[in-house]
Amino acid sequence: MINTYTGVQIGVDYYPEHWDESLWEPDIRLMSETGVKVVRIGEFAWSRLEPSEGRFQFGWLDRSLELFARYGIQVVIGTPTATPPRWLTLKCPDVLPVFANGQTFHPGVRGHRCYNSRSLRRYGERIIRKLAERYADHPAVIGWQTDNEFGMTDCCCDSCNEDFREWVKTKYGSLDAVNREWGTVVWSGEYSDWEELTVPYGGSPHQNPSFLLDLQRFQWDSVAQFQRGQVDTLRRLCPQHFITHNFHTYPQRLNLYQLGADLDVASFDYYPNPSPQKQETAPYSGALSLDLTRGIKRRNFWIMEQLSGPPGCWFPMWRTPYPGLIRAYAWQAIARGADTVVHFRWRSAVAGAEQYWHGLIDHSNVPGRRFAEFARLCEEVNGLAGLLEGTAVSNETAILHSYEQLAALNIQPQAEGMDYYENIKLYHRALTKLGFGCDVIDWRQPLEGYKLVIAPSLYLLDEEAAGRLEDFAAQGGTLILTSRTGAKHLNNQCVMLPLPGLLAHAAGVHVSEYDPIGEESHLLRDASGAEYACSQWCDLLELKGAEPVAWYGDDYYAGTPAVTVNACGQGRIYYAGTQPEERFWTGLLGGIADQLGISGFAGLPEGVQVSRRSGASGIFLFVLNLSREPQTLALAKACEGLLDGSMHSGELKLEPFGVEILRLS
Repeated sequence: MINTYTGVQIGVDYYPEHWDESLWEPDIRLMSETGVKVVRIGEFAWSRLEPSEGRFQFGWLDRSLELFARYGIQVVIGTPTATPPRWLTLKCPDVLPVFANGQTFHPGVRGHRCYNSRSLRRYGERIIRKLAERYADHPAVIGWQTDNEFGMTDCCCDSCNEDFREWVKTKYGSLDAVNREWGTVVWSGEYSDWEELTVPYGGSPHQNPSFLLDLQRFQWDSVAQFQRGQVDTLRRLCPQHFITHNFHTYPQRLNLYQLGADLDVASFDYYPNPSPQKQETAPYSGALSLDLTRGIKRRNFWIMEQLSGPPGCWFPMWRTPYPGLIRAYAWQAIARGADTVVHFRWRSAVAGAEQYWHGLIDHSNVPGRRFAEFARLCEEVNGLAGLLEGTAVSNETAILHSYEQLAALNIQPQAEGMDYYENIKLYHRALTKLGFGCDVIDWRQPLEGYKLVIAPSLYLLDEEAAGRLEDFAAQGGTLILTSRTGAKHLNNQCVMLPLPGLLAHAAGVHVSEYDPIGEESHLLRDASGAEYACSQWCDLLELKGAEPVAWYGDDYYAGTPAVTVNACGQGRIYYAGTQPEERFWTGLLGGIADQLGISGFAGLPEGVQVSRRSGASGIFLFVLNLSREPQTLALAKACEGLLDGSMHSGELKLEPFGVEILRLS
């Protein structure tokens, strides 16, 4: 049985190989005394584990793991393939990625690995197998992290070139099919021999969009296959251990849903920007990142790296976290489904590239204000671990998210300032400010249990996806579609249908013409006469059964419908042909939620968020003031506060970055 933790706990990232061994036991003793329950180690330690080919040195890791076991701290080991050692890259240069311009990504940093390198897979499998065999039954080890922060390398080495050609052969079978599906007749790009088909040498920005989308899909498959090799080894040798990966920095070009399919739990590296200049955006973009991570597996997740001090290294240092910020953002992660929050890092590094990516303890090695705040967090979380065990987030609203849409829209930007992920941020922020929980899930996922689904810019669309969305609405759901829906087939070629293409009939509208207005601001007017700004795109809508909700207020299409709603079976489909400002979305989504009986939290001040976790032990409302100002919330009924131990009636007062957890039942 796989060992996965279902309570809540706090951990740290620790690098025993970076420190004199005399520091290990004092560090680990203090971790235990502070309430740390888990550490992650080893993800960059290949050169220390295997200093030269075939010469393994695990003694230092044995001794550190013995200390963690002695002090009752559990360990997640990272597979070290994100940093191939110099002896390996010298012996096997195919390990290193090659950029489109022919330059090699040399060692000296990290991430210098080609996922399709045969040498990396062979030597990587060996070091992982050695680790797994040695620590499969170690009492401290509970799980594994694959590699570190996967990302797209856009490698154009010989291995990637050969593998891409084979990938295309497998997918299409013949050059006739390739030429048809990619539309290579344009610009005399037709292939007559398989040897002509290569990765995009030279990096020209004007490549065929169908080719480029398939190239990204190939890279997704390559990373997934690379990870699957590690997962297979770990599952065979350590069947009782869980496996995760630490995703990072959204939006990612990688298909995280595909990578997540082979994992037991998803993890995220969470670094909210503490600058007061980011106050209006950081709490909300952070909430989206957490909800997206939860959606990778559609269940609770881990934070594998959490902000502990001001980051900085290859960029100027950020502001130091304001008092309470570290604690508040850790609770935000837990509120949105994190069962474990691991802080990066225990102590700031004194050497290497990340010297100024600050940990909980500064270079002085004297615990200070941030550490005291961390200790308070550990005490609170450990005190509630039993009560919150088995609780999870459950919502009636979802935003559909797609890496294929993101890729296609990045390949061919539609208008200045029109950004797929930034638009998702806007919808999610409006819902968050209204106090509505929202899942962010893969666009192909089942929709049972949701009342409201927002499906932004389904630029690529097929009959299966269109039919599933139409069925959702017909069975009583409310669906919101936006501009650029249905513009293309999955092969990234344009459809020859009135937009929104396969969903035009269900939406009850046709796009007669569109105007890519970009960053210009146009006027939008609703039925009450209220006016709003809109930007990016203007679909001019012809009603084919739908009713108008808002109209354009200027330009040659003043009076033309811009936002519509259409009855579809027992439900409704809204179509937004433009991108209105947030105030419009707040009103529209709030009204829809009221009609559907979706419960929110009215009157949230700026920067204050709520989220619910529920389970056999009850329903718990997390209330977080993610701002530098004290805030007061009105409460509909008296509730017990689990952090301060008092009853709150009528109102709840929160200090700057204050947190409370209310027991609702």
